[in-house]
Amino acid sequence: MAATDTREQIVEAADRLFYEQGFDHTSFADVAAAVGISRGNFYYHFKTKDEILDAVVAARLDRTRAMLDVWEHEGADPADRIRRFVRILIDNRAKIMRHGCPVGTLCNELAKLDHAAKNAAAAIFTAFQNWLAVQFAALGHAEEADALALHLLARTQGVATLASAFCDEAFIRREVTGVEAWLAALQGGRDIAGH
Repeated sequence: MAATDTREQIVEAADRLFYEQGFDHTSFADVAAAVGISRGNFYYHFKTKDEILDAVVAARLDRTRAMLDVWEHEGADPADRIRRFVRILIDNRAKIMRHGCPVGTLCNELAKLDHAAKNAAAAIFTAFQNWLAVQFAALGHAEEADALALHLLARTQGVATLASAFCDEAFIRREVTGVEAWLAALQGGRDIAGH
């Protein structure tokens, strides 16, 4: 196996384990076992857990940007692109009900640890916020685009948190329907004051 393949497998396994178990509760041994490599081979690629975390955050940010690019090119219009963002709650509902939002849970954990990587992890939210603001501006809400983007991020994070707490798929679906109704009202130009 090539060194780059091994490194990618380590990052992928660490990403999954950080999401499922938490960064603080995942050890080098956990990641090495998930990949099926010796600790010596592991240390060839990463010397510290923080190095792995940096690689995981970078990989998540790259995947997020790639997903946003796909939505940008495949979405029929700004509202359709925003709906794609909202529907990740349904598309990932099983994982969200079990572990919460991967971005939100990592950011929360790193903030509690006052970890140096907390701002880097928050950059994933910033990527979503900036992209959503562009969509809201294109929808005709340029002056409030940033506020609308933050409102939507907050609402979807709240849904993910409660979905994880209550393990209620029907709740997720109701909330997504509610967000889509809110978006339709925005698209129709009605002033709904962020509700």
